[in-house]
Amino acid sequence: MNTPSSSKHHAQTAICIVGNGAIAKAAALAFAQAGQGVTLLAPPAAPKPEGLEPSWDVRVYALNHTAHELLSNLKVWGAMDQQRIAPVDAMVVKGDGEQPGHLNFDAYGARTDTLAWIVEDSNLNGALDAALRFAQNVHFVTGRAVGLKCNEDGATILLEDGNAVKASLVVGADGAQSWVRGQCDIGLDYKPYGQKGIVSNFETELPHHGAAFQWFTCDRGIVALLPLPGNRVSLVWSAPDMLADQLCSEGAQALADRLAEFAADKLGKLTPLLPEAVKAFPLSLVRPHSLVAQRVALIGDAAHVVHPLAGHGMNLGFGDVRDLVRAVTEREEHRSIGDERVLARYARSRKEEVLLMQATTDGLQRLFGANLEPVRAVRNFGLNLLDKLPFVKRSLMSHALGRH
Repeated sequence: MNTPSSSKHHAQTAICIVGNGAIAKAAALAFAQAGQGVTLLAPPAAPKPEGLEPSWDVRVYALNHTAHELLSNLKVWGAMDQQRIAPVDAMVVKGDGEQPGHLNFDAYGARTDTLAWIVEDSNLNGALDAALRFAQNVHFVTGRAVGLKCNEDGATILLEDGNAVKASLVVGADGAQSWVRGQCDIGLDYKPYGQKGIVSNFETELPHHGAAFQWFTCDRGIVALLPLPGNRVSLVWSAPDMLADQLCSEGAQALADRLAEFAADKLGKLTPLLPEAVKAFPLSLVRPHSLVAQRVALIGDAAHVVHPLAGHGMNLGFGDVRDLVRAVTEREEHRSIGDERVLARYARSRKEEVLLMQATTDGLQRLFGANLEPVRAVRNFGLNLLDKLPFVKRSLMSHALGRH
């Protein structure tokens, strides 16, 4: 069993992972399971706000089969509270305008037991934390990194307290504003969407039957209601900034009243789950020009940030973990963990999937954000046409499920 230690007791490691989110923790477990020595470097934990926590976490993820397989192999999936995980058996997409298009997906048509699983952030991180406490070869350093030096022999992370961590490979899993990425002078393309993601949870009058619902509304953004266990749903509303600020200021009950326009016929009356919580986060597209640098690999949001309309940001991160661990474990004996060819193989393995998801989410956001009647007619026609092409639908679903 490992206990957190100060950096004064830790100077050398095979792999240093910088970050404290689910992707960083999963990477630490995966490398440790592969027999590598790992240091997990995270900043001091922020104090938890006082008061009652929401009964259901407003931050949820739609995890696909890639994530499910990785977390199962790490013995994390079974450690989560299964009563708080909701399988997604169907997805219903609706366009906008007087003649909105329709697109339906279901597990049977995708030839699988379930399309995805809705998991709360707290449930996922709680299971990861528990697994890390008993993981072999994982050490913890709490501190703030202030410098990164890389050369052919390895990498050195300088800490605020004057200590250092030396590693053969540094993994940047420190989010969209990645410090590691910035230290490597990796350029990036940044595109703010002028939207915020509004999240909240509601109880439904009618059962959702495991269906996820999504409405493309053009000027009001994209509304998604994801199934939670029981008669509950989780909202992710990608709303223009001005509307998003208004939604936050109005509160959960007013939000429920607004959602009745979309969901009343499917889910009946929506009631905010107590204690009420409405949160928002800005939406953007972030495309680093490279996933790797000398002795450095980026994973998760440090490597790519996409629009949440497809719900696959976290899944891309778990795919990064899988492919990076594979590149390291399958390297030739004479190559070190941070060898440039090993990292190049990782970058190539992620290129297609990441570019496809970036192009898809950005393209759909632009397509359904265009407030022109000819464009509206074309996109609604496209939804209806796609709904009548089962082979194409299955191909799209195989990518969404993580089965390529």
